Amino acid sequence: MTEPLSPQLQSSQPERISVQTLETAIPGSVGIVRTEYFHFEEPLPLDSGQSLSDYTLAVQTYGTLNADRSNAVLICHALNASHHVAGYSEDDPDQLGWWDNMVGPGKPVDTNIYFVIGVNNLGSCFGSTGPASIRPETGKPWGAAFPVLTVEDWVRAQSRLADRLGIERFAAVMGGSLGGMQALSWSITCPDRLAHCIVIASTPKLSAQNIGFNEVARRAIITDPEFHEGDYYAHGVVPKRGLTVARMIGHITYLSDDDMAQKFGRTRREPAENGAYRYDYGVEFEVESYLRYQGEKFSRYFDANTYLLITRTLDYFDPARNTGGDLTRSLSAATADFLLVSFTTDWRFPPSRSREIVQALLNNERPVTYAEIDAPHGHDAFLLTDPRYHGVVRAYFERIDKALKLSRTGGHHE
Repeated sequence: MTEPLSPQLQSSQPERISVQTLETAIPGSVGIVRTEYFHFEEPLPLDSGQSLSDYTLAVQTYGTLNADRSNAVLICHALNASHHVAGYSEDDPDQLGWWDNMVGPGKPVDTNIYFVIGVNNLGSCFGSTGPASIRPETGKPWGAAFPVLTVEDWVRAQSRLADRLGIERFAAVMGGSLGGMQALSWSITCPDRLAHCIVIASTPKLSAQNIGFNEVARRAIITDPEFHEGDYYAHGVVPKRGLTVARMIGHITYLSDDDMAQKFGRTRREPAENGAYRYDYGVEFEVESYLRYQGEKFSRYFDANTYLLITRTLDYFDPARNTGGDLTRSLSAATADFLLVSFTTDWRFPPSRSREIVQALLNNERPVTYAEIDAPHGHDAFLLTDPRYHGVVRAYFERIDKALKLSRTGGHHE
């Protein structure tokens, strides 16, 4: 069991917010948001050769779709996020959207201008069909039998949602990390359906090191005695220990060494008398307390089968796999304009990986804007409020808005 948080960590936890407070004072927020559920009865063929006979997608939208349906922006989420991109959840007022600092009135992705859509990916555990959902053929949860998915499978499901909403072409498809992979896939899979592709802190494929991290995390879950080959739902248990360790491993990779040094250093939790070590395996350092807290919190709300599924989806992503590893050829079908952003201290998806995509786009003479932000926060920097980073995104969306206005008046955009 995790020990209580130290005072400095406790102080960073959000206070409970009432719905009444939210309704009257949320400056710059989209406010209270409601999740909608879209059910699809047409089977969805998957890259694995399997198919889903029917499925549901959990969706949130922010802003207003304009008359010609040209101002829609699709936000694709990363591993442990969801469709709840911005604002406060109607069901849980404590739950602030994972990219609320980016999306909202007057924010870089301005919901006074754009109609923003957040979709929970298939296989996730936040409302869309996934391993914990009931399998029609058995009347029991899918569990480990849920099909392994690819990023391209997600894009096909998202495109059906766009059809349902009457959106022929997105003003932009945007995402960070795994969400950036989805945005990149959109530009290849559905090139005519997006005007701009925004890829942040992402990569054209995982390195062997990244696949290795994912495998260690999966083994932590699979070897947990409570895993029961993925059918733990029937046993009324959760492989909590394995999921906790998996999250701890992942969390380390999201932070930079400098950021961890600044936050924790070698600060001791509760030094023994005269500052001596305890000489045991309890929590000795603050960083241990933090990682245990993050891991156990994650294990209380995330599904272990979903973690296995999405990390494998990450492993499989490689848009150049069908062109002999030639990313330039793979991106030759893209017609969108691109914005790519990377962060200097992101050692999981370093700037060199974004520059691979930029070079492939330049080889295809595609319009591309690239920003490399010197930020200390590692991979998680894409979730944080860095003024330079947000300034780049804001300026790019202002450019998109200008182009939309020119197109409506018959003007030309350079």
